[in-house]
Amino acid sequence: MRDKLFGTDGLRGRVNEYPMTPDIALKLGMAVGQKFRNGGRKHKVIIGKDTRLSGYVFEMALTSGLCAIGLDVYLVGPMPTPAISFLTRNMRADLGVVISASHNPFQDNGIKFFDSDGFKLADELENEIAELTLAEDPAWVFPAADRVGRAKRMVDSWGRYIVYLKNTFPRELNLNGVKIVLDCAHGAAYGGAATVFQELGAEVVSIGVSPNGVNINEGCGSLHPDVVAAKVREVGADIGLALDGDADRLIVVDEQGKVLDGDQIMALCAQDMLERGVLPGGTLVATVMSNMALEMFMKDQGGQLLRTPVGDRYVVETMRREGAMLGGEQSGHLIFMEHSTTGDGTLAALQLLRIMCRKNRPLSLLAHLIEPFPQVMVNVQLERKVPFEDLPEVGRAVAAVEAELAGRGRVLLRYSGTEPKARVMVEGEDISRVEQHAADIAAVLERSLRA
Repeated sequence: MRDKLFGTDGLRGRVNEYPMTPDIALKLGMAVGQKFRNGGRKHKVIIGKDTRLSGYVFEMALTSGLCAIGLDVYLVGPMPTPAISFLTRNMRADLGVVISASHNPFQDNGIKFFDSDGFKLADELENEIAELTLAEDPAWVFPAADRVGRAKRMVDSWGRYIVYLKNTFPRELNLNGVKIVLDCAHGAAYGGAATVFQELGAEVVSIGVSPNGVNINEGCGSLHPDVVAAKVREVGADIGLALDGDADRLIVVDEQGKVLDGDQIMALCAQDMLERGVLPGGTLVATVMSNMALEMFMKDQGGQLLRTPVGDRYVVETMRREGAMLGGEQSGHLIFMEHSTTGDGTLAALQLLRIMCRKNRPLSLLAHLIEPFPQVMVNVQLERKVPFEDLPEVGRAVAAVEAELAGRGRVLLRYSGTEPKARVMVEGEDISRVEQHAADIAAVLERSLRA
């Protein structure tokens, strides 16, 4: 049932096409409200969104469903996904809701949930919510007319979040003299992220801060780090920070304009935490997409890399189970469990700036700790998902490539949790051979899926 509604990061799809339709959002609000309602007291729900035009549609639909079932709703408007996780904890709310499709274009939107502790919901609970939402004859339990919920606008949400973020940066340090280029992707962070760095003393050159409802992630943000890199070189900045539409991921550019992905940032932060003795078990948690170079680096440092399926929710689940304090994704989701329960691009930037300030060295001399193996990703459009083990021709193609790589590379096949695509990733030492291997496997996969 979950596969018909939820993906790896909540509900996501094209606006006004199943499942991202107002009627589904309304039923989803009632379903999740019914699951979280407990006893006679009133319950609080925090709802935030990014800057997509369609956010108004789903904000109202979800609010109607939640209020109808008896929950009070606090609307915070455009705010980063991690801010909703924080506010849910800070407000002692029962549920946090984010309306966003993250790095996707404006035509898409999505809905994801946080529990009262600020963690994304477990698969089992999402299963139950999906089943109730999609039921032909759901057993809604509506309250009496005088017990329906109220909807209120919060006016101090950014202030709370900014204070929280500043408190993750050591009080004895400041960013005086640091020049930052910040790209907010015309997304959720446009309204306050720059203030965090400015109040700590930095000079901030902001780009991607003029959302109009349809320009989110368009030629800017973490998917287009070349934009912030060019600006860093133009203005002579010390660092460039590129967020995505909901500001839960971060891609960084050093003062020379060179791009650092999530793996390279994790390597630097892991090394720092190992040096300070605050990385339990020397454990870093990342997904199957992280480069082999990161795994080799952690071994050289006397630590270990634990891999999870793609999705920051799975990284967090493993971190909680293993007691790990640092985890993330190559795409720029970075989780510092000491401070947050989910990926936070602005918080991650502050941790990186802390290291720069402590060591008093430019980022170019600190961060290039790993030389990533060439890694090629090929997407295959599809109409149906077939277990890869049921495609013998694909299995033979993968086995042939793995034999040639001889332990000096990897092949990874996976289905996207948010798009109708299969992803073929090949990693190895020779970029031309890696590209050819990926193209060959993708062609076999496409042919097998058509058969």
